[in-house]
Amino acid sequence: MEVIGSRILLHPSDPDRSHRFYRDTLGLAVYREFGNPDAPGRVYFLGNGFLEISGQSADPQGSALAIWLQVRDVQREYRGLLAAGVPVVRAPQREPWGLVEMWIADPDGVRIVVVEVPEDHPLRRDPR
Repeated sequence: MEVIGSRILLHPSDPDRSHRFYRDTLGLAVYREFGNPDAPGRVYFLGNGFLEISGQSADPQGSALAIWLQVRDVQREYRGLLAAGVPVVRAPQREPWGLVEMWIADPDGVRIVVVEVPEDHPLRRDPR
């Protein structure tokens, strides 16, 4: 399989609420809009990936789904999310595998893992 592009697709229960969360609360930039101008689908930048929020679903989101977002300073993001009223599922902590992770959830309960890669972590080393 030759993958030339990818994105995460979410069909939230309340599209307006989800757009406010991802665009306004998390501050994700919009890559593009499409569809009905009164209820557009939007694709957001996720670092080197994309998150598309389109359509609507009455089904609960799968608990096995998680979005992984790497940030430079997880403590700064933690303070900002608390100030914005975002419920933090789990405060930042260093994991046994060396990453610092915080867990939040979107309005439909999709888990979002906010990750900082510490300076001393192997992911920061050039293996060449």
